[in-house]
Amino acid sequence: MPAQNKATWARLRVGLLALVALVILGVLIFFLTGDKGFLRSKNDVFTFMDDSAALTAGSPVRLNGILVGSVSRVELSGSNEPRRIVRVDMKIEDRYFPSIPVDSTAAISAENLLGTKFINIKKGRSTATVHAGSEIASLDTTGFDDVVQQGYALLTSLKEILKRVDAIVATVEVGKGTIGKLLVDETLYDKVLAIADEGKKLVLALNNGKGTIGKLIYDDAVLKDVQALMARFDKLMVGLENGEGTAGKLLKDPALYDDMRKTIGDVRTLLADLNAGKGSAGKLLKSDELHNQVVATIGRMDVILDKINAGQGTIGQLLVNPALYDSLNGFTRESHELIKDFRANPKKFLRIKLALF
Repeated sequence: MPAQNKATWARLRVGLLALVALVILGVLIFFLTGDKGFLRSKNDVFTFMDDSAALTAGSPVRLNGILVGSVSRVELSGSNEPRRIVRVDMKIEDRYFPSIPVDSTAAISAENLLGTKFINIKKGRSTATVHAGSEIASLDTTGFDDVVQQGYALLTSLKEILKRVDAIVATVEVGKGTIGKLLVDETLYDKVLAIADEGKKLVLALNNGKGTIGKLIYDDAVLKDVQALMARFDKLMVGLENGEGTAGKLLKDPALYDDMRKTIGDVRTLLADLNAGKGSAGKLLKSDELHNQVVATIGRMDVILDKINAGQGTIGQLLVNPALYDSLNGFTRESHELIKDFRANPKKFLRIKLALF
């Protein structure tokens, strides 16, 4: 009898353990599913759509973003009418029915482009509310599908960009290209170090006052020369402001300013007279008669030059006649000999002159 009691007690403990395990399993399912209202009363409503957009049973149903139920079934309605091809049944808690006007609309939404789909009911403004078994109008999901397609296109583009980036990184890792050589080429690295060393030497030289730039930075004599130059420049500017010198008078003397204005006015008047054809210069610019005379004179000079080139006239003969040239050359040579002989023996010519008297 005691052994039988022990067996019964063992079976009872096993049953209690199984019951506790079932309770724990139910609690875990409750927390994992997040359905905190499974004990609350729910009723069905439905809507029709043109496309389910991958909506599945168990998807959340929200009222203006607030969770009010879940999707119980998604199936084809058997109708070919636009926006009534897919039927979506929803279970909504009874306490939310008074908050859903009859002119509310349902639409498929998602947390992001690739997030979980859910039904979002947007509240209407009617005073009448839906009841169990009512139909809720739906919005067109074409725009949502377009957004999803754009998201897929964007992801495809990002995938291609990532492939290109991966190819560039692979090229850099093997030392190809300028960046790759900068990373893996030791020779280039040594050159960069050498340049850095030269820069360091240059900085040290400047700090020690060596070179032209170093002297400009540290040599007091150069600083004094610069200060003296700035002082002279400042003095010059003060003189200009006080109207000293020619430049100062140009800036400060009203009389000189008036003279300049008068001169500019006279120049403008002169230019106006020239444009009007007044005076000799104006006539030279504007008179057709004087222009014709100049053209005629140039024409006559051109005729005279043609005659000279043809050997006509005395000047033409001088230019083109060899005999006349030789005669003039002989006369010149004899005259030169006569003058030379006179300078060498002037008494000869005086004696002849006395004999005549």
